[in-house]
Amino acid sequence: MTGKLYLIPTPISQENMAWALPAAVQQCIEELSYFIVEHPKTARQFLKQLNCKLPLQDLHMQTLNEHTPAKDVRALLDPLLTGHDVGLLSEAGCPAVADPGAELVRLAHKNNIVVTPLVGPSAILLALMASGLNGQRFAFHGYLPVESVARANRIVELEKLSISLQQTQIFIEAPYRNQKLLEQLVSVCRDSTDLCVASHLTFSSELVMTKPVKEWRRSLPDINKIPAIFLLHG
Repeated sequence: MTGKLYLIPTPISQENMAWALPAAVQQCIEELSYFIVEHPKTARQFLKQLNCKLPLQDLHMQTLNEHTPAKDVRALLDPLLTGHDVGLLSEAGCPAVADPGAELVRLAHKNNIVVTPLVGPSAILLALMASGLNGQRFAFHGYLPVESVARANRIVELEKLSISLQQTQIFIEAPYRNQKLLEQLVSVCRDSTDLCVASHLTFSSELVMTKPVKEWRRSLPDINKIPAIFLLHG
């Protein structure tokens, strides 16, 4: 018998754990003693807030992040193949969605391991829900190019794609580049294109605002170094 791989969302903010994770999900996490995490230190900080049955120092943790060589991912399944349930922890939000872990989940399926997603916050879906933009057809593109000209060209491409498909385009940026991305969006997009900025989701300082680009140009919020999701619809 193999163990189950539980996909564990973690709160985007730590302000209210009960708000972000249902009690049943917290109870499931408390039962686990094996985890695959992005960073052990922050994983332990999260687990410390729960009443895990084992002391934190007795938990088994393996690391999976953007620096993990592809050849090493297969070995992370070993506890599962020997019958242990394992929790895959995201750093914030949902595992394997704009987050390391998809390859591990794919390998779990190939090895007939049961994969169980748990309920929790996804910044992408929270932003889409609150944006008022098309939730029937949407696409998430991850990060846009860093170089300014390439990024501007990509924004124009996504705007045209949105218009032709009537599809909401969703993307993110490193927090320290958010302000520059916002400024470039309002610079290159059409006046009538709807743009939503969703920042600090689930924090008390949460901001979700959708306006035509023409209106954004009058005043931009300061989102420098603040986690944010961007959505546009032409």
